[in-house]
Amino acid sequence: MSAADFLRFTGSLDLLTSSDRNALYHRAPGGDPAVAAESARIIADVRARGDAALRDMARRFDRVELEALEIPRAALGRALDSMPKPLRQAMERAARNIATVHRAFAPTAMETSPAPGIVVGRRPDALRSVGVYAPGGRASYPSSVLMGAIPARVAGVSEIILCSPPDRAGSPPAAVLAAAAIAEVDRVFAVGGAGAIAAMALGTESIPRVDRIVGPGNAFVASAKLQLVDSVAIDSPAGPSELVVVADEHADPSAVASEMVAQAEHDPSACVVAVVLSESAAGRLEQALRAAAASAQRQQVVCAALAAQGGILVAATLRAAIEFANAYAPEHLLLAVCDPDALLPLVRNAGTVFLGETSSVTFGDYMTGANHVLPTGGSARAYSGLSPLDFVRWTTYQRIDPHAARSLADDVGRFADAESLPAHAAAARRLGVTA
Repeated sequence: MSAADFLRFTGSLDLLTSSDRNALYHRAPGGDPAVAAESARIIADVRARGDAALRDMARRFDRVELEALEIPRAALGRALDSMPKPLRQAMERAARNIATVHRAFAPTAMETSPAPGIVVGRRPDALRSVGVYAPGGRASYPSSVLMGAIPARVAGVSEIILCSPPDRAGSPPAAVLAAAAIAEVDRVFAVGGAGAIAAMALGTESIPRVDRIVGPGNAFVASAKLQLVDSVAIDSPAGPSELVVVADEHADPSAVASEMVAQAEHDPSACVVAVVLSESAAGRLEQALRAAAASAQRQQVVCAALAAQGGILVAATLRAAIEFANAYAPEHLLLAVCDPDALLPLVRNAGTVFLGETSSVTFGDYMTGANHVLPTGGSARAYSGLSPLDFVRWTTYQRIDPHAARSLADDVGRFADAESLPAHAAAARRLGVTA
């Protein structure tokens, strides 16, 4: 198998065709019309029939008859007690780290005075209610519960609810329930897919309407979020996992290959690209990547991702490699170089940056305390990773004393006259006389 058959993108950055650059940079899911149509149908059904629609969807998609949509609170504690001790300790350690990091990121109130007698302030107010979605299906994702719920709790959100698909027993997996207990989620519902998003956005007899929905999901979940943005705030648009590695001549090809395979195993549509500094380094990395892919347990998924959106590219300099990374705007950026801190100031567009070869992306996925809910599809050009900032809205307030009112009146009147708003001008000039 040639390099071109194994990887979609190979060769020098300078020789990429315009078609290749478009494929690399424009990765946002275009939206499958069939997925959008089915999601719209589900949303309309939930809007019209509420809980009854969700029960029907559980029969259809999850093949389970639900006695109740909500999981009893006691079940969360039992799930936590049933966890193997090492896994429970790992989950609790991750939760402590997430809480520590996100408390440091919590927003604070501020005031400023642009002129004597004028005070303008901004105060963060926690959202009332937040919905966290944790995917289900072939696997369980307790880490997604921790990453969504703990920053919301740190921000002071009053009510946190969790939706996750039921298994054949009618409940989300025990690990998801255990994570919900650790994260102090208030209510848990055995509801998945686009139906769960619609329920949290619109409210049903059992599931309360929330102010924001966060958490990863499949194409139907992503489509439902986008279709409901007029009813609820969402996190950044989600797509397949992404990784760009910038590696210098000292990087271990096996370590870089391991990171690429780890992200590629998420999904056949995952995007993994390495940028190295010579053709010889590219050859060594390709050899290591072939070996890592061949031994991967999810080999079929890994190889499909590499063939669809994988690449090993050669840059003339580290600066050129970072310029590529900024244009690509990946979810994860790993700087496998001798002095990653020297490159960090040049990075502008990445969901999160990993500094040095030992800073594995998998550590960030689970344990460092940074959030793994990150922008994908190039949206890191404008979006950031999930944090307490996503769980507050800002109240701005202004105080203008009589002396300041008199000083502002004439200039405000001039602006209002220029914009043909005579009542504005009159209100300002009245205070210029009476304040």
